[in-house]
Amino acid sequence: MTYRLVQQLQQKAYSVSHLCRLLSVSRSGFYEAQRRAQAPTQQSCPIVVQLKASFAESGSCYGSRPLRKALQAKGIEIGLHKVRRLMRTNDLRATWKRKFVHTTDSKHDLPIAENVLNRQFEPDAANKAWVADITYIRTRVGWLYLAVVLDLFSRKIVGWSMAPNMPAELVCSAMQLAIAQRQPPPGLIAHSDRGSQYASASYRALLARNDMQQSMSRKGNCWDNSVMERFFLSLKMERVWRRDYANHAEATRDITEYIVGFYNNERLHSKLGYLPPTVYEQKMASERPIEVSRIS
Repeated sequence: MTYRLVQQLQQKAYSVSHLCRLLSVSRSGFYEAQRRAQAPTQQSCPIVVQLKASFAESGSCYGSRPLRKALQAKGIEIGLHKVRRLMRTNDLRATWKRKFVHTTDSKHDLPIAENVLNRQFEPDAANKAWVADITYIRTRVGWLYLAVVLDLFSRKIVGWSMAPNMPAELVCSAMQLAIAQRQPPPGLIAHSDRGSQYASASYRALLARNDMQQSMSRKGNCWDNSVMERFFLSLKMERVWRRDYANHAEATRDITEYIVGFYNNERLHSKLGYLPPTVYEQKMASERPIEVSRIS
């Protein structure tokens, strides 16, 4: 109101300094109000429009760093602090609720493999080291269990399987899909925790038939499989904890879409220079030949 009044009186040849003294406002405050009034509204600002679009495309899960990279990919140069400020101003933040259930049964008398991987999480090529694990998905009709296989080179999900229970067939199905897609050479390290599914005769036989080296985490040490734990956290923060699945079929469709449609092919990974896994593999394939899956 004061800004408009100063403007109106200024048109009658009064100086800004005189009017500001008369109305007990600072000149700096007047000029700041003038700057804000002349600036484009936030809703119509092209940067804000693109910021909101990129945030929506990420499933409303990107933080400031990947959002900045997404904007740069669209030709918009912007500082990290400005991205954070615009996110706060436009209320762009992820919300999630954590739930927990145990999925690992390591109290068994089945054979335990040595920790061959030994936290070597950065192989120099694809199909040299995979990690595997099981997690859970809450639905209105009960738990759905998800077994996943991840290639450490590109952090790409190369195999997965879902079922309402956790038999050995669940982890075998995920590994069989990974083998069918990637056709790995002999000697690949297949790492997992000490769960009974991964120690089962059927799973060990599957690895042996494909000349894979089995590796298992040390007892009670989640850091030995931390890359897979990080994927599960991303999956739940970015998708599962935002949903209320009516049944197993709905959850299966949505999680498959997340893996294939978003995580593998669109999600920006800081570890990969802010490239999606498939794009990273294609980029590295131009420098050295690797097998790139066309299925996922």
